[in-house]
This record gives sequence, C-alpha cells and structure tokens, in this order.
Amino acid sequence: MEEIGIRNAASGIETTGLRHLGSLRWNLGEADLVETAIRRGEGKLTAHGALLVTTGQHTGRSPRDKFVVRDAETEDRVWWDNNKPMAPDAFERLYEDFKAHAEGRDLFVQDLVGGADPANAIQARVVTEYAWHSLFIRNLLIRPTKSELESFVPELTIIDLPSFKADPERHGCRSETVIACDFTRNIILIGGTTYAGEMKKSVFTVLNYRLPETGVMPMHCSANIGPQDDAAVFFGLSGTGKTTLSADPNRTLIGDDEHGWGENGLFNFEGGCYAKTIRLSAEAEPEIFATTRMFGTVLENVILDENGVPDFDDGRLTENTRAAYPLHFIPNASATGLGAHPKNIIMLTADAFGVMPPIAKLTAAEAMYHFLSGYTAKVAGTEKGVTEPEATFSTCFGAPFMPRHPSEYGNLLRDLIARHDVDCWLVSTGWTGGAYGTGKRMPIKATRALLAAALDGSLKEATFRTDPHFGFQVPVVVPGVDPAILDPRSTWADGAAYDRQAQRLAAMFRANFEKFEAHVDASVLGASPAMALAAE
Repeated sequence: MEEIGIRNAASGIETTGLRHLGSLRWNLGEADLVETAIRRGEGKLTAHGALLVTTGQHTGRSPRDKFVVRDAETEDRVWWDNNKPMAPDAFERLYEDFKAHAEGRDLFVQDLVGGADPANAIQARVVTEYAWHSLFIRNLLIRPTKSELESFVPELTIIDLPSFKADPERHGCRSETVIACDFTRNIILIGGTTYAGEMKKSVFTVLNYRLPETGVMPMHCSANIGPQDDAAVFFGLSGTGKTTLSADPNRTLIGDDEHGWGENGLFNFEGGCYAKTIRLSAEAEPEIFATTRMFGTVLENVILDENGVPDFDDGRLTENTRAAYPLHFIPNASATGLGAHPKNIIMLTADAFGVMPPIAKLTAAEAMYHFLSGYTAKVAGTEKGVTEPEATFSTCFGAPFMPRHPSEYGNLLRDLIARHDVDCWLVSTGWTGGAYGTGKRMPIKATRALLAAALDGSLKEATFRTDPHFGFQVPVVVPGVDPAILDPRSTWADGAAYDRQAQRLAAMFRANFEKFEAHVDASVLGASPAMALAAE
C-alpha cells in the first residue's frame, strides 16, 4: 500500500468536498497512524502493542440516528418502514455544516475498497477526524495495491467527524448524533459519535442498496471454505457466534461479517475483522485471541490491568468490547477474499429461552422463513430493563443495514439455494436445560462437533425427528455429541414447562412474521411454527 503522507489540503478539496483544511494525511500506514493517535491523546498501547481506545458514550451503533435521503432515486427502492427518511434539503444543510466544521482541521484520508470481487466492488474514500478511525477503517476494508491507487476513482465518500453535533431542527434528524446516507450522491456523513463501527456498516449499507439490482445477494454473515472447496455461510446477529465459529483452524476464513453471493460464488466485502472480545479466551478462540496481541490491532473499550494487559472479562465500559484487525492476522485467512458457491448455509441464533435444538435441518422454504425472521434473544442484565429473556427479530439477520424490502433479499437467497442445491441448518448457540438464569450455555465443543458433521456431509445421513413445536428436522444421534442435548425438552427438569416456553416462542415467531405474509408464498407460510397450545 502506498503511503502518500501529508498533502496540502487544497489538493484534496475536489475529491473530499471539504475546504480550508489544516492538512489531509493521506493513506498513512499502521505505524504512522498509531504514533499519531498516541501523540494526539486518542489512545495508548497495551502491553502487547495493540492500540487501545475508548469511544465515550457511544459504545455501539446508533440505529435510531441513521437516515436515508428520500429523493426520486430512492423513493420506490428503499424500504421506508425500516429506514428513516431525510429530506434532500436537510442533507444539503448538514453537508454544508460538515464542511464548515472541518475548516482548519487536520484530517485523515484512506482510499479503500469494499468488495473482493472487482465486478461488484465499490471504491470508497473515507475521511476521518481521528487517526485511530483511519487505522480502524484501513483494517476493516480492502487496501488497494500501489498500481490500483494510481487509478483510484472514489465512488463513495464517507466523512466521519465525531466532534460535529447535529441540530435536529436544522438537519431533520433526531439528536446531536447523525448517520446520513445519500445513495444518489454516494455520500455518507457521520457525526456526534466516536463509535468506529458506523463507518464499516455504512459501506455495508451502500452495498446492500446497490447489489440486489445486479442479481448479487449481500449478506450479513461470516464465511469459510474447506479443503474440498466446500464453502459455508454463517448468518447471525451479534453475539451468536459468527466470528467464533467461522474461525476454524481446519478451514480457510473468507471473512467474518459481510459477503456477497454472485454468479462466481462468494466474495468478502471487507479486508478485516471486527470481533467481540468480551470474555475472549485463548483456549476457546485462539486465532482471535492472538490478534489482540498484535501491533496494528485496535481494541475498543477494553479494560487493562495494572500491567497493561487486557482483561477481557471486564465489561465495565460495555459488553460490546471489540478488536479490529486486518484479515491477514488470522493464520488461515483467504488471501483473495473469494470462495466457491456455498454447499452449506448456517443460521445462528443465541436462544436464551432454552427451547431451540442445537442444530436442525431446514428446507428451502424454512430457510427463507428463518432468514426473514432473523431470530436471536437478549438475556437479562445486558440492557437496562431486560429482566428475562427477550426475543429479538432482525430480518435478514441485519435489519439496520437493509435499505430494500426484506423480500428482495429473501427471494434472491431462495433462488440461489435452489440453483446451487445448498443444505441449510439452524444452529442454536444459546441455552440448554432451561432458559437463561436456569440452564447453561450450549457447549461450544458440541456446537463445533455438530457443525463439523454438517459441513463434511455426514449429518445428512443421520436419523431425524420432526420438532413438534417448530416443524424442522432435528438429528437424533450424532457421534461425539451427548444425545440429550439434541432433545432440548429432555434437558429440562419440567417437560411441561419446556412445552409452554416453546409455544411462547413459537407465538412470537408468528406475530413477528405477520408483516411478511403478503410477500411470501404458501410454502414459506407453511414453515411457521405450529399453532400454540391452549392457554393454561
């Protein structure tokens, strides 16, 4: 990667839209960015050389502060039930105020690419106020080669100014925090938040908007590939195990969070990983743990002990502690970010109700049903006011990043599954033997054994039973796995209590799916969980 260094601000005006800047520090590498971040007081080194930063009041994304410009281009393309509209004139005022706020400041620019498939990639110019943000996005997106930089033409510009405070009345937003997306002009403005994940998800949002019209399926998923060119996709919301389970030493990691599926197979949108680190251990997740001890990794909101060593069990700032590192920090990561058409699709859920089996085989219709549902569960204590398990349904396993109607993504996925004869599995990494607080977390060793059997094809030969509440097929016996775990009802002390809990969750599925009923066919509607038992 060419490190251009500090440019006269005037040279960047025409390509960033900004003016009268102090300087633009262009495509700096890790050493320069880490040194600059420390010198400016943005972060400090851990005992092992990673850059530690804190993000202040925003320790996660702010989906309620994300807006899409509603204009002639987007009016009939965007799913407005899920995306907050911003008027074009409000965005223009916001953009002008961003420019004014940037005057006189030293800013950082990275020219990067979203998408490992050149035919479906987007060239993104990312302008940041903080040096560590520049390092973060350099880690997370794909770095062009020196020759590619020479012909780089930005198709998307992201400007991230955490010190900017939006005015809801003037800018048509909700608070001082704003993430404003103009899909027509390909400009994204981020202000009032230091959480770096907003930048990465903004690129994802743009690709989710653009790619379906070309027949490419954008996916919030991790992906890996085995020695027999057998690729697998792992859908799942945060905390369900996408990153952990795809980092398999026996398989090549394509990527941990965002991918496209087109006519040539899978391709990573990113060049890095953004892994949760709360309760991270060297024993359970050795590949990810090792990255936290590498120079160039950014650790967010992690607590250090008196020796400068991260304490990953300490969540006093947030449960959403993170590590951002380039993909090549994982030893068995793909150098190309490309993979074959998947042979297996895994849909992950952290079921805190304790009623989902650890694995179930899905038909194509059931896969579409569960993809549109996007179920996982919050557990007591993780958010203020959550005192018992709480169902979360995020359609397509990524509703905040889906500009189009879910049926567009669902139909694309179903067509691809049928065309390539893909096996689909629902995997619960949640609780067994009872709900959260009574049961225990599904053993990761068992989850890995079940996944291994699914990925090598042997699980298809197992004997299956039909789950009486959810209707999908559940294996009865899998070598190396305790048979009791495969039948969650048998792990509960009170079978009747299990049935009530299962029917409660089934009813939540049905209620959530009502908004999709007009957009799917009878086979998908037939994949809905069985009718609830009579209330007791």
